[in-house]
Amino acid sequence: MKHVTLLAIESALASSITIPLEMIQAAEVIQRIRRRRKDEHRFVVASADGQPLPMVGGIRVQPEHSLADIAHTDLIFIPALWGNPNAVVQANPAITAWLCTQYAQGATICSVGTGSYFLAEAGLLDGRNATTHWYYFDDFRKRYPRVTLQRKRFITHADRLYCTGSVNAVRDVMLHFVERLFTPAVADEVSHHFTHELKRSYESMLLASEEKDTHHDEQIIKIQEWLKQHYQNEVTLKTLAAKFDISVRSFNRRFRLAAGQTPLQYLQEVRLQQAKALLKQSNLSIAEIAYAVGYQDTSHFSTLFKRVNAITPNEYRHLVRTKLFNVEAETL
Repeated sequence: MKHVTLLAIESALASSITIPLEMIQAAEVIQRIRRRRKDEHRFVVASADGQPLPMVGGIRVQPEHSLADIAHTDLIFIPALWGNPNAVVQANPAITAWLCTQYAQGATICSVGTGSYFLAEAGLLDGRNATTHWYYFDDFRKRYPRVTLQRKRFITHADRLYCTGSVNAVRDVMLHFVERLFTPAVADEVSHHFTHELKRSYESMLLASEEKDTHHDEQIIKIQEWLKQHYQNEVTLKTLAAKFDISVRSFNRRFRLAAGQTPLQYLQEVRLQQAKALLKQSNLSIAEIAYAVGYQDTSHFSTLFKRVNAITPNEYRHLVRTKLFNVEAETL
């Protein structure tokens, strides 16, 4: 059983607490209906002293616990802070200390927007990738020069520490956590209720690819880059290993160790991501797209696409283009 804590902090954005909580509770209900058994995880809202707190917009949150009540938790969500985030952090040293203790005990921590100031203040982000709300990029960089600030990413992940650059990105990272806490099928159903995208939208795929591409095996990194540039070619494990002068057995073992998947699984992921881009941006037929990303058999490509994304290529094209049209129309 996993224990999940959602922190409540005065003057935080209530949505950065309620969205994760609502998505988790929806996942619980879906899992309970499917398996017809009690929940396997515990989810609590906690504040520094356990007292009710006012959020932005006048909403009041009633925590179930104080931090002192929680000796151990597996997953923590830090909400986005409204106003001057540094002032909030300096006023709550007990939260910073508690986060350090929980992280040392093995907890995974996810900050929303400027909630990343707590992680940076605790020194947990030193030498690691992180992001925050764009309005505070310069201030964050100045205060925490040891943190590798990623200005172009809405989600970062490094060593059990997740940061999102906005409340909107929370839905994507939450689908990632729902899949880990429950099942991919539950995450799929939750995505249908809370997003207009597929379960693995652009930002959640960024999260996944970041985790696979961030490691220290330089030769495997070179191979990954080669695959990204030559994904449309016919590739076999034997020829790829020979190209980089490594035995097939050693190549497969090292790739799995570094990237968490086989070389061919990684190639498949790269190809399907390119296919998504073509479906969204081009008028090529499904057969033409399949061929362009390295699949000679259109039927095989369509079956694979649906198995991975729970939707056909044509359905995906309709979905993303409808959304794109609606967004562009609203900006006129």
